[in-house]
Parts: sequence; structure tokens; C-alpha cells
Amino acid sequence: MLGCGVLQASACDICGCFMGITPYDNQSSFSLMHRYRIFNGYQALGQSARFFPDHVRPFFPTHLNQDAGYAHRHQGDPTDYEAFRVVELRGKYFLAKRLELNAFVPYVMNTSQINGRQLNVAGLGDVTVLAGYHLIRAIETAGVQSRLIVGGGVKLPTGSFRRVNEAGRRYPLLNQVGTGTTDGFGYANYIGSFHRVGLSVNSSYRLASRNAFDNGLAPSTATFASLFYRVPVGQKVQLYPSAQFFYEKTKGETFEGRLTGEHAMNNALLGPGLDVYYQNFSLNTSFQLPVYTARTNHPASAGRMVLAVGYSFKQTRYLVHRAVTKATFI
Repeated sequence: MLGCGVLQASACDICGCFMGITPYDNQSSFSLMHRYRIFNGYQALGQSARFFPDHVRPFFPTHLNQDAGYAHRHQGDPTDYEAFRVVELRGKYFLAKRLELNAFVPYVMNTSQINGRQLNVAGLGDVTVLAGYHLIRAIETAGVQSRLIVGGGVKLPTGSFRRVNEAGRRYPLLNQVGTGTTDGFGYANYIGSFHRVGLSVNSSYRLASRNAFDNGLAPSTATFASLFYRVPVGQKVQLYPSAQFFYEKTKGETFEGRLTGEHAMNNALLGPGLDVYYQNFSLNTSFQLPVYTARTNHPASAGRMVLAVGYSFKQTRYLVHRAVTKATFI
């Protein structure tokens, strides 16, 4: 999530060229992002994972909210899968040249099918607010450029986590659209480039609380890396093909502070990406397949896909000036 939010730069009004590591760097913006994540196939039974299992829609489920007699009992059925879709409105605002504020508002659409019975839940998810400070901001130079951002934030319990079936039994935590927990984040993001070649690395750590049912998630880490290359096309279009790596690790769900063994993950994914910039508009895409998945008794990670469109503003004024911009950093 955090690695996709850093590609933004001020444009030169006179010559029409961009300053910064990527276009729209250091500019306030908003974007609409769609994420698709799929799990299927039991590794312990020799089942292979597929990115598009039968009858699975990557963008929107057949039904937003439906329970066809779903029961959370993994018995090795090869048709089992878990699909997580999020349409997210993202906003970034620079309070100062070195201080950014981000807000993410997700609409969640989860589908879980086990033993031929399917559950669909959809609704507003948990809103996340993050702030980042640019410790290194060496972008107004030709050739070698670099940026280091450190920050943190909080995920708020705005999504529903109390949904139940007809018998009044609550659905599992990750089948809900929200967790009911207030989670804290810390992250660091480095972006560097040498002429047309660049590298972005983002690592984050999350620490979750417990909700009203004493459920929660164990601490988790995630790392995103992108090796990209800039390809100018005419005066107004720039392409950024990339190779992208994603790694995540968590011990899964907790109850009353103890691990339940549910939804533990230790996955690494790799795949291509392509970002397209035209004037103040952007299109960001990525597609990753698993290169390593630790065995569990749940369906295995089968891949993730991200699509986003955005618009950047040519920001020239900031709410915060003296205390931040006069600090002496690189």
C-alpha cells in the first residue's frame, strides 16, 4: 500500500519538463486505486494456485453481500478460494516541501468460498491516515537524485466488524470489511535514480490493538521494491516500466492476545509494472505472482494486481513554512 503512494513532482512551467525523481514528485494529488488479491490451492495437498480461479471476478464480485450457507472449515476442497478487492480513494497533501499528509478511504469487497459455499461482504473499510517527513530531498539536480521519507500513521476502526450469519454467528475477522482495531504504522521509503534508472524501496511495520471481541492481528511487516526505467515519449508523456517485488509476513490472527493460527502469511511476489504520466494525469499498474509462499492450512497466495488513476496539482504554496522548510537537511 505505501509503496504505491510515493510516485508524485513539480513541473517546470517554462520548459514543460519535470523536476524530481518521478513526475509529480512533491505535489499534492488524489487518486483512485483498485487492488485485487487472490488466495487458492492447498500447497500441502499438491494443489497449484491460480490467479483467476473459475468464476472469480477480479474487479467486482457477482454479489456484494451474500451468504450461501458459508462455514469457515478448510477441508482441502480444490475449489476453495479467498478474493480480496479494494477500491480506494487516496489523497496526498504537502503541508510543507518536506512534510506530506496522506489519507486512504477504502471500499472493501471480500469473497470467500469454502466447500462450495460462498460468502460475499462489501462496505466501507478502515480509513488510514499517514504523515511522512522527507529527511533527504535531493531532487532538483540532473543525473543522480535521491529522497528518503520516514513517517507513521494510524488505521481507524471505521469499517464494520460485527457482521453475522442468519444464526447470529459472527463471520471470521478477515471476512469482515473492517477489523474493529486501531492500528499504528511506521514506515521508511527510499527513492533514488541515476539518469533514467531508478529504485524505490519501502518497508513498513504495523502494530494492531484488539477489538471489542478481543480479536486482533499479530504485528506485521511488508516490503515493496521497484526497479524502474524512464522512457520519455514526446514532450508530454513519460513511461516507467518496472520490475516490482513485494514481501509480507505476519503470524496471523489473535484472540485474547494469543495466536489462533488463522491467516498466518509469509509470502514473496514478483512481477512487472508500468506507470504512465501525461501532463498532470497518471496511470499506475502492477501485476505480481508468488515466488515463495510458506505452507499453511489455508489457500496459498496466488498473486496481486493493482490499477490506479491519479491527478496531481501544481502546488506552489504550503500551510507550514518556517519551522519545517528552514531545517538544515540534505
